[in-house]
Amino acid sequence: MEQLLKRAQECAQALEKQDEVLIVSHVDADGLASAAIIGCALERIEKGYEIKIVKKLDPSVFHEVSSAEAVIFTDLGSGSLDLMDDLGPLCVIADHHQPAGSSDTALHLNPHLFGFNGATDLSGAGATYLIARALGQNAQLSDLAVVGAVGDLQHVREGRLCGVNRLILDEAEKHSIVAVEKDLQAFGKQTRPIHKLLEYSSNPYIPGFTGNSEQILGFLTSLNVKLQEEGKWKKWIDLSSVERRTIVSALIQRCLAQGMPPEITQSLIGEVYTLLKEERGTALRDASEYSTLLNATARYGFEKIGVAVCMGDRESSYRKANELLLMHRENLVRGLNYVKQTGVTTLSNLQYFHAGDNILETIVGIIAGMCKNLDGVNRHLPIIGLANCDEGVKASARGTATLVKRRLNLARAMSDAANTVGGVGGGHDIAAGATIPEGTEIEFLKQLDQLVGLQLS
Repeated sequence: MEQLLKRAQECAQALEKQDEVLIVSHVDADGLASAAIIGCALERIEKGYEIKIVKKLDPSVFHEVSSAEAVIFTDLGSGSLDLMDDLGPLCVIADHHQPAGSSDTALHLNPHLFGFNGATDLSGAGATYLIARALGQNAQLSDLAVVGAVGDLQHVREGRLCGVNRLILDEAEKHSIVAVEKDLQAFGKQTRPIHKLLEYSSNPYIPGFTGNSEQILGFLTSLNVKLQEEGKWKKWIDLSSVERRTIVSALIQRCLAQGMPPEITQSLIGEVYTLLKEERGTALRDASEYSTLLNATARYGFEKIGVAVCMGDRESSYRKANELLLMHRENLVRGLNYVKQTGVTTLSNLQYFHAGDNILETIVGIIAGMCKNLDGVNRHLPIIGLANCDEGVKASARGTATLVKRRLNLARAMSDAANTVGGVGGGHDIAAGATIPEGTEIEFLKQLDQLVGLQLS
């Protein structure tokens, strides 16, 4: 930890010497939060900056970067270290993906370099926050680091944020920026009616409840929980602590009775993170909902809207983000239904679906993660989602904590398999992605299946 924080200090000192900084960040919730964090921190010390959000680092991006005075890569860069030395400007990298290659000149802040796991211990936003923290009194930005970590699902494996994330969370609590409590791990506690909260639960999938509003209403009525107040549906945040405990206890009993394994049933409960600066009952009040709103802007080409929301715009940018969020939810439902209807194909060591043009390549990874709890999907195998994209075919892989304990490393497997067919890949042990040429999918999946089999054996 001491060496990690020292590197963050070195990165901050280098940035302080610059007049203008180009911020290049990744196009997801973690990346948008990262860009906003360093943008706000530079603004507070009166440094000029420009933000550029990209899907990946390719030759066109490096060409643009080469004319900058200084550049900080946030939530990406660690997979392109070999290309950093030829850029010219000062390069700072605040990333958490598994490093590939080496650089003699870039200042590189990455948890993997200091004995931490970038999939669970520190997100891109977290790494960026450590630099912002070293630039001045920026504790007010700690909530964005929490949003980035939750958006990257860093809390899922243990049901709580761990590692260096915990240091950041403790600071956020100390300054009354984020409140932490154990509660139901369901999406929409701030914004959805109680029965819809349970109906749309997919992580974990609740047998008989997920997608079944009639069953849920009957269940809640049997518990004598008052679902409406003055003609309006109550949300989870409107319930008393006693009512919440009653529902959670009954849910757990039902899941166990339905044969859900105890370890999955336990995942119903975990830490939730409430952002105290935000208005109660809005998507920004809950870290999980906030991150989904950011994804909704990033996945549809409106990433600057998401960054503006992170940097405080609660007017036009926030309204547009909410419109995109509604569209995003509809697309996720359609994508999930597509996989339900078409099913998955199982190989020896993995399972996959190829959506073609039926699922946007920007959300196929999210769909793959949501599919893990569908009927017909084997939780004991990683799942790969494929979709067409401008560069060929996008492949997104998702594993489980149990598989990682058995030495699954999807970042390495996806990278190696993609290389064999002329593509590129990388990411984390539990979640990774690749872009491969069209027509190479069968060979790619064959190679990936063999590599995953070797890891798990």
